[in-house]
Amino acid sequence: MPAETPPDFSGEGGPRKVARVVLLDPADRILLLHGHEPDDPADDWWFTPGGGLEGAETREEAALRELAEETGITDVELGPVLWRRRCSFPFAGRRWDQDEWYYLARTAQTAGVATGLTELERRSVAGARWWTCRELTRSHETVYPTRLAGLLQRLLDEGPPARPVTLDTEIV
Repeated sequence: MPAETPPDFSGEGGPRKVARVVLLDPADRILLLHGHEPDDPADDWWFTPGGGLEGAETREEAALRELAEETGITDVELGPVLWRRRCSFPFAGRRWDQDEWYYLARTAQTAGVATGLTELERRSVAGARWWTCRELTRSHETVYPTRLAGLLQRLLDEGPPARPVTLDTEIV
């Protein structure tokens, strides 16, 4: 099967529109996916579920669809947008430029099976894990967005912000 070719995001259309999910369980653990370069599993990181919008779908629709595809979790209460971030990073031989919106979501469903992964995702997602804020703070793993532990702690301490917070642009 040929490798999936990501769209070219350097054109006039601007950055790829992405919806991500900060999914919390009843114990306030956050679900992160474990990703890596398709041809180099040692080049790895953790990230929130989510992905690009398809067709005319809204960011909310994309957030729920991506969450279901990547985790199998569908019993979700989608909340407000917490953060917005612009980022640019190399992955699978291409540069990805993205405008990401991070939605708060809550679920009691802590198990699921990823059945909707693309071919590229099957080659680059190694699994998922629920993290406590304390585990995330103490971890030396690479996590995106950077400073997620502090962002999560603030969310748990203060609740969702009144308006989405714009995070620093990240260029990797």
